[in-house]
Formats: sequence, C-alpha cells, structure tokens
Amino acid sequence: MLAGLFRALQHRRSRALPALLLLVAGGALAADAAGPATPVRDRYAEIAETIRVTPQRAVPLLAGLQAEARRTPAEHARFLTLSCDLSHRLGKHVEAVQLCERALQLGRQAQDNDIVARTLLSKAYAVFGLNESGQAHQLVWEAERLAAGSADINLRILVLISSGESFAEEGNFPVALNKLQSAVTLARQSGAPLQIAISLNALAYLYGEMREFDKGFDAIGEAERLAEQINSPGRLAIFKTTEYILAVNNGDVARGTKALLSALALERGIDADAMVANTLVNLADAYLKEQEWRRALTYAQQALDQAEKLHDDALAATARVNVGQAYLGMGHLAEGKKAIELGMDWYQRSGNKPDQQGVLVEYGDALERAGDLAGALAAYHRERALSNELFETRRQKAMMELQEKYEADKRQRQIEMLRQENQVKSTELDNRRLQQRIWWLLALVFALASVIVGILYRKVRHANAQLEEKNQELKLQSARDPLTALYNRRHFQEFMRAHQEIERRGADSQGNRSGEEMVSAMFLLDVDHFKHINDTYGHGAGDAVLREIAEALRDILRETDMIVRWGGEEFLAFLPAVPRNSLDEVARRLLAGIPERAIDYQGTRLSVNVSIGFAPFPLAPGASDISWERAINIVDMALYLAKGHGRNRAYGVRGLAGLDPAAMDEVEHDIEQAWRAGLVDLSIVTAHMPALRMAS
Repeated sequence: MLAGLFRALQHRRSRALPALLLLVAGGALAADAAGPATPVRDRYAEIAETIRVTPQRAVPLLAGLQAEARRTPAEHARFLTLSCDLSHRLGKHVEAVQLCERALQLGRQAQDNDIVARTLLSKAYAVFGLNESGQAHQLVWEAERLAAGSADINLRILVLISSGESFAEEGNFPVALNKLQSAVTLARQSGAPLQIAISLNALAYLYGEMREFDKGFDAIGEAERLAEQINSPGRLAIFKTTEYILAVNNGDVARGTKALLSALALERGIDADAMVANTLVNLADAYLKEQEWRRALTYAQQALDQAEKLHDDALAATARVNVGQAYLGMGHLAEGKKAIELGMDWYQRSGNKPDQQGVLVEYGDALERAGDLAGALAAYHRERALSNELFETRRQKAMMELQEKYEADKRQRQIEMLRQENQVKSTELDNRRLQQRIWWLLALVFALASVIVGILYRKVRHANAQLEEKNQELKLQSARDPLTALYNRRHFQEFMRAHQEIERRGADSQGNRSGEEMVSAMFLLDVDHFKHINDTYGHGAGDAVLREIAEALRDILRETDMIVRWGGEEFLAFLPAVPRNSLDEVARRLLAGIPERAIDYQGTRLSVNVSIGFAPFPLAPGASDISWERAINIVDMALYLAKGHGRNRAYGVRGLAGLDPAAMDEVEHDIEQAWRAGLVDLSIVTAHMPALRMAS
C-alpha cells in the first residue's frame, strides 16, 4: 500500500509527497463505497478528483459540504474521512489522523463496516506520512478483514491493492503479488476502466520491485491506454510517472525521461501545480543520471521555483540538492556546495535522518567525481556518523521490542499462576465444606491438597527455570547483533574495558618459537556501494549481503579472533597474538575472500567488495599508552583513505614516527597529510597484488 502512497509522484528520495492510492483509488472509490448515490455523495466524487490534482482548490469546496454532511452520523463520518484525505494530501498528517479518529468513532456508532474500513485506510495513509509504516500496515490489514464480506466491489478492490502493497513493503512479494492480481481480476469483473487501470498501475510497480520489468511495462501500458480511453489526463500523468520508475530501474533512462516529459505536458495542461513540481524534480534527477548537467540544472531550478510558489519546503530542499549536483557536474564547486548545503539544512531541521543519509552519500559521490577528494571524505565522514546513529537507534528499538515481548510473556505467566492460585483457593473452600459435612473424607481431602501443592511447587520451579533461561537469552542477545549473530559494538567496548591486559600483549609477547614479533591487530571493513544494493534490490538483499559477509569473516579468520558488527555496513575484527609481518596477508585474504562469496537473492547473484583499514595494536613498540579508542580512530582514518582512493583495497598503519600529542592529533585529523609529513608509515594492499609500502 504504502509504497503506492508516494511512488508515482517521486522516484529520487523517500520524501512525503502525495498519496497515489489515496488520491487515485481512494478518492475515486470513496463516493462509490458510500452506497446509493445522493447529491452530497456526487459532490464527494468531484471533490475527490480536485484533491487528487489541485488540493488547495478542494479546501473551500469541502467546506461547502460541511453543513449537509452533519445530517446523519454515517454522512458525517464520510465527510470527515474525505477531510482526513485532504489534510494528508496537504502534508498535515497529525491533523489527518485526528480527523480519521473522529470518523472512526462515528462509523462504529453507525455500525457500518464499510465506512470503518474506508476510514482505517485513510488513517493508515496519514500514519504512514508520520513514518510509522508498521502501524500503517496493521491498519490496512484490519480494514481488509472488515471489507472481506462487503458488497461494495470498489472498496474490496481498494483494500486488496493497499494490502498487497503493504506486504510488498515488508518484503513478502509472493503474498503481495497474489493480492494485486486478485485486485486486477476483481476490477475486470466490475467492468470499470478506472478500477482496472488503478489495479494495473499498482501491479506494474510491484513487478518493477520484483525485477520483472517486461510484465511491469505490459501492465502500465494497458493502464495508460485505459486512462486515454476515459480521457483522464491526471491519471495518465501518474501512470507515465510509474513508467518512468520502471524504465529507470531497468536502466533505460531515455525511456523514463520521455515518459516524464509526457507527464509534465499533461500536468501543465490541467494546472496540477503540485504534480508539475514533483515531475520537474524527477526530470532533473533523470538528466543527472545521464550526466546532462545543463538540462538537469534547468529542470531543477524550475522545480525550486515551483516549490517556493507552493511553499513546499521539502520539495524545495530536494530541488536544491539537484541544483547543487548539476553545478558540481559542471565543475562549479562553490555554487554546487552552497546549493546542496542549503538543501541539507532542511533535512537536518526536519529530523528526516534516513533521507539526510542518502543525500550525504550522493553528495560524497558527486564531490568525488568533481575531484574534490577532501570534500568527498568529509561528506563520507558525516554520512558514516549518521549511519552509526541510525544503526544504534534501530538496535535499541529492537531491544525494546524484545523486552516488551518478554514482559508480556512474564505477565501472561503471572496471570496463569494467579488463575491457578484462585483455583486452589476455591478447592480449599470446597474442602472445608466437605470437612464440615463428611468427617470420614478428611484424610482424602488432605491427600488431594498435598498433590495439588506438589504440582504447584513443580510449576513454580519450572517457571523459575524458564525465567532464568530467558534472562540468559536476553544477556546473550544484548551482546550479539540480531542480523549477523556477530558481537556488537557495546560488547566489544565492555570486553576492551575489562581486559586491559590485551593492550600489553604485544609488548609482553615479543616473539614466538620462530622469533617473530607477536602483536594484536584491528581490521575495520566497510562494504563498497552498499546503498546501491539496498536501492536496487531492496533492504532484504542488503541484509543477505551482511549475513554472507559475516559467514565469510568466520571462515577466513581464526576462532580466537573477535568479529564485531561495528555499524550499519561496517565490521571490526580484533586479532590477538598474530605475527606483525602477517597483517598485510590477512588484509589480502579478506579482500580476495569476501568477493568470492556469491549471494543468491530472489534469482539474482550478488557479490560485493570491501575497503579495509588496519593496524597492529599497540600501534608501535612503546605505544601501549595509546588507548584502543584512539587506535580505532586511526584505523578508521585508514579505511576512509582506502575509500577515497578507489575502494576495494586496504590501507594499513605499519607504525608511527612520533608519539607526542601534537603528532597523534595530526594523524587522527588527516592521516594522508601525516604520512606525507613522515609521521606515519602506511602500506597499500589489494586482492591480487603484493603490499606496497607508501614512502613519504
């Protein structure tokens, strides 16, 4: 459902843009779902069409219906639902949720499941606008259950589409495909071209997500022909935008650009200013992909002007980022940086950190193409800090959910024990009555009570054992990353604080039987182009890649080595007691071994490269007073040096020339400059070449 809320009017970033199904399917079907036609409901359909294209014009039209809509609770509920749709379309998601809550109360008062189901869908769209996708999906599925037996075929089509898209967002493509194909079948049975076109559009987008582009183009082509047949330029523009998304994901940017130009002409013909603004943003993005910088700049500037006219700060921020990327592509670094930073300012103020992270990745890539390696490195540092913050937030949320589940199980056990205790008390009361009436059954009653007490005692012991088991499970999970089963960052930090002797191991163990110097070592790995995998194949593919890398690290490294999931796509390996001269070989095995692991994901074979920073620990003889935290910072600088110099390689710190505070600060601030100044000895390792020592 909820990919459909945003997809048709945007492709580049997950920005809160108009809801496709709400405006196309929901708006058109709302009046039909209301029952027999009335003058008020006929006007609902007209206003829904206005909301879809020009929502600002719908405000006075909907206000004019307010008095008539209050005649019955059912009519009032339908009016509030449409008001919820309009508020959501205008970006007022909190207000939209409140309107839907009032509509739900009236719908339930009228005992009308169709009204309740339709309002639940509207509330789901508004909740999704507040970035609560899980709650939105649950609302959709509740609406589907209520509408399952409805005589309103249009409502059933709508809930099937919304349910299918909700399953698709959770990665369950087989169920999503079944839902959307059922929606198309039901729409064909209804014989209504509009409902058929809406269902085909949703199905086309799903085929795109499943990488079945030929089927997607067939479906969207039929939808476009139906839109032309019913003379609906607004819907045809939306379908053209879906064609653009399919074409770009299939690598056919030229076809996508042609579809967007057609959509732009249609939108301008009906004065759909909001749709025009979004299409201009997508056109700018399409030309950026083709590196046609001047055309990209022209459309990005038009999108910015339109966004400012509409007072749409979010769209203006996206347009400014596009303007900046176009300038960077043309070599105008100052103008490009200024425009992107202005766009970034809105993302920071809005608190939309996932989008902010995506912009930083694109910013770094654009600066790298423009030759500004220092700027690109700074952007990558900002992106990595934000990535780690988001990773920690997701980890804490997962732990909270696990704790809540455990508490719920605990409460259920307590309730069961109370129930059993009440049962025992009731039995004891009965026994007392029996004692008063039948003295010769006293012995039997005592025996029965003893049996019950024994059973309860065993159950209490069993419950305590389960509680201890759960506590151990929680302790283990708090130390492990739930996706890869590797140790997490917090466990490693506790390990290093509790085992300070590890820092002296390199100094205490000066050699082994072969006379080799033994040290500990830190390897920090980052997956190259990981965001591209998530964007192209979905987060499920990204998770599969991370799990496979974890398995590869277990195979390549020793059982005694500690492997940690350090961040979103970062891994840390701590190797105790290894020969100092073997570190380059370890890095080479990692660079060669990880790409050899092929990942099969939904019929697609994936493989990835990594960039690595590494160093012995302590960093140099006599440097045991350098903390492990500072050592990791220096290894992280080496990693970003590998990123900045082409990726798929490792940069290792062989040693430090100076250990005074000023020298260490310079190394941590800019390791490349420190190397040129002779303060640090570096080596470069690639998968198929011997290590190179970087001579200053």
